[in-house]
Amino acid sequence: MEQDLLYSEPVENVLGGGEAADAHTAKYLLFQSGELLFGVTADYVVEIITNHVITPLPLVPAYIRGIINLRGQIIPIVDIRQLLGQPNQRDNCIMILNINETQVGILVDNVQRMIDIDKSALLPAPKQGGQRLVSGMCSLADGQTMLVFDCLRLLEQA
Repeated sequence: MEQDLLYSEPVENVLGGGEAADAHTAKYLLFQSGELLFGVTADYVVEIITNHVITPLPLVPAYIRGIINLRGQIIPIVDIRQLLGQPNQRDNCIMILNINETQVGILVDNVQRMIDIDKSALLPAPKQGGQRLVSGMCSLADGQTMLVFDCLRLLEQA
């Protein structure tokens, strides 16, 4: 079992996180899944790993890719591409999230960077059923649209 840890320090130390600049901003870690750009609140992110062996499980929904053993802790891995109806791709990266004291890994295509977002710039997500993992959206300075990944809704799915 070969494991390559991208970051051995806490994510906020590596990616320039820490406390938000002020009470009007929030830190988001940007990641990509297919053509979509998501941001997850930095408070949920524990670490980012690559090349970790995922053990498949029988009798679970197809979007549960399996489990990993990360330093003695068993963590379920959710394939958000499958949840979003995107085609399967090579497993590139796993983001380990801590949501209400539950650790869950999500498969993502790549992790881009940490950014500060003005909370007033966040807009509600469109009222369409296909956006069940998105709680909001925001336009970034580079012209891209970031979808706010809703970690609490992920736990409801998993």
